[in-house]
Amino acid sequence: MENWGRQNLYSDYGERNNQTYVTEFNLLGFGNLSELQNLLLLLFLMIYIMTVAGNILIVVLVLVDQHLHTPMYFFLGNLFCMETCYSSTILPRMLASLQTGDRTISVSGCITQFYFFGVLAASECYLLSRMSYDRYLAICKPLHYTVLMNGRICLQLAAVSWMSGFMTTTIVTCLMSQLHFCGPNEIDHFLCDFTPVIKLSCSDTSLITLVSFILSFISILPPFLLTLTSYVFIISTILRILSTTRRRKAFSTCSSHLIVVTIFYGTLMIVYVLPDTETLRELNKVFSLFYTVLTPMVNPLVYSLRNKEVQCALRKLIAHTN
Repeated sequence: MENWGRQNLYSDYGERNNQTYVTEFNLLGFGNLSELQNLLLLLFLMIYIMTVAGNILIVVLVLVDQHLHTPMYFFLGNLFCMETCYSSTILPRMLASLQTGDRTISVSGCITQFYFFGVLAASECYLLSRMSYDRYLAICKPLHYTVLMNGRICLQLAAVSWMSGFMTTTIVTCLMSQLHFCGPNEIDHFLCDFTPVIKLSCSDTSLITLVSFILSFISILPPFLLTLTSYVFIISTILRILSTTRRRKAFSTCSSHLIVVTIFYGTLMIVYVLPDTETLRELNKVFSLFYTVLTPMVNPLVYSLRNKEVQCALRKLIAHTN
């Protein structure tokens, strides 16, 4: 903490005072596990390689295989693009810190990381709700599906998801960039999340806290309710199907997405709803790993292992390559 980067401030009357700005933060991450640093480096490196390779592979399959040119796989392609960017926003910085032991990050770098992390997290909330709506139409309104979910509508829904994430996070980030940080400069996390950063500010944070709460409410609750409502109707429709074979087939088309949604929203709510206490802080870091690091790695496995169309497309790609 004694090596804070600082610059002098001046009072409104032009007189020099002793207050200083912090220009660097220390992302503590998992620094308390000093004896496990090499093991964590290897673990997170493997996770990052698997995440990028798995997500890019699914995107390539969606692009090259004609059988996957459907609304469901169009949204999946967008989701896996987000997941690749998501991991690339967090893991390279974490890997560098584990390798070099340098946990410092500039204030501007921290705000930049928060911006991209926030954009992708908010966009994913919106996109997952669009994917739930797509499954609702496919199962509950099959005769009208091709009309209600055509190519133009898919593009519009995906574009709105990305734009909504950009807009909400841009507003919060602009307010965050106006804050002053006077010390301390330690962030007990492995990424620059909103709450840990705001706690270090010596400026008035009432406005940004209120705006962030309103925008988070808009970004999370309506998409979550749309997802929940969609699956209530989906499950209700599936249970009314008399044929066991048709019921199993209908459920298989949405089970992968239901698993992804449950993991994403479950860990998200645990991290941001539980009180921020000393006891729960380490637990929150573990749960943050789930939705920021592990979920992007697991998602391609969930969709490929449970989806015969993806498996068939993968076999054809391998056969064509050979």
